[in-house]
Amino acid sequence: MNYSNFQTLINQNPEKLQSESTQFDEIVLNWCNFESDIIPEYQTNKETISLLSDEIIENKIFRYPVFSPTNKIDESRAIILLHGLNERNWNKYYSWAYSLCQKTKRTVILFPLAFHINRSPQSWSNPRYLEKLYSIRKTILGPDRSVSYANMAISSRLWENPLRFFHSGKQTLQDIEKLIGIIQDGKHSYIGKNTGFDIFAYSIGAFLAEIALIENKNNLYSDSKLFIFCGGGTFNSMSGNSRSIIDRFAFEKLTSYYSSQFKANDTLTDPLEVSFKAMIDENNFRDIRKSFFSKNSHRISGILLKKDKVMSYSGLEQAVGYELAHSNFQYIDFGYDYSHEQPFPQNSNDQRPAIDESFELVFDVASRFFKPMTNNFMA
Repeated sequence: MNYSNFQTLINQNPEKLQSESTQFDEIVLNWCNFESDIIPEYQTNKETISLLSDEIIENKIFRYPVFSPTNKIDESRAIILLHGLNERNWNKYYSWAYSLCQKTKRTVILFPLAFHINRSPQSWSNPRYLEKLYSIRKTILGPDRSVSYANMAISSRLWENPLRFFHSGKQTLQDIEKLIGIIQDGKHSYIGKNTGFDIFAYSIGAFLAEIALIENKNNLYSDSKLFIFCGGGTFNSMSGNSRSIIDRFAFEKLTSYYSSQFKANDTLTDPLEVSFKAMIDENNFRDIRKSFFSKNSHRISGILLKKDKVMSYSGLEQAVGYELAHSNFQYIDFGYDYSHEQPFPQNSNDQRPAIDESFELVFDVASRFFKPMTNNFMA
């Protein structure tokens, strides 16, 4: 089943994929339950900031989908797929996971970032709630074209407290560590005890994955490969101002906060915070970031797109270094109208052959990279 056909199937009946188990040819989709260990406070060298208001039940107890080949060829490793910022559902990513599973014959885990997908309350998509938020933001900040119902909830939260950006990332990484622990203890329903894992990361998911690999807590990521799609740059190189992501006011406040106020805490030695700061700006902890990417270039690769206005190739060069960016990454263009948010749009029937071809290119390259028989990006 090609991309367009699979995506059409999803768009016509997204509820079908919400059942406990769904069969697609030789691939099965199962759902797993998860309970997050929420961190209610964050300690800086100046104050303790309480985030108890963020104890949202949907963010604590949720499900995540797992795609598995019914005839597993490679059971030694699984792939964790990390999504982009401000996603409200999995519809865009089911086809990505299906393709990776089909091409690699490995299990693919779609794991939601904190406060995203099904980890966010229904109210954040409720028109009445969003209308109320819009009225408040318009009164405080004035009207702006970057403000939309799609980015209203996350923009309001990050504008109100920029620390939520770091905190949600920290919670997500702790959740993934817990997931790995469940697997290593032999308690996962669909993944074997000795399974290793690699990461396919898109957009802000790539930013989070790079931080995780740099920190490498408890050596969890020592042999994990990372494939980046439409991401990989430093935070300050991103242009998050988008009607689909966050509005201009929230993005400017985030940029200001993490470039100055958060940066002022450089006396702290928390490895996660150091890794996070190393990915904020190319001048932060440059030696740590440069050393990591230099030593681990054999297990990092990816694809960036020329019409991507959110994640730039120059930002990737800043983060991973010029040599690694040019040797291990492809910088390509698709022959149709696309965007960072929608690299494979579904609203143009006459462009479907070109979209299918581009989709296959991306996931063929990613799948070859994950296969153990080659570490060569261009093989």
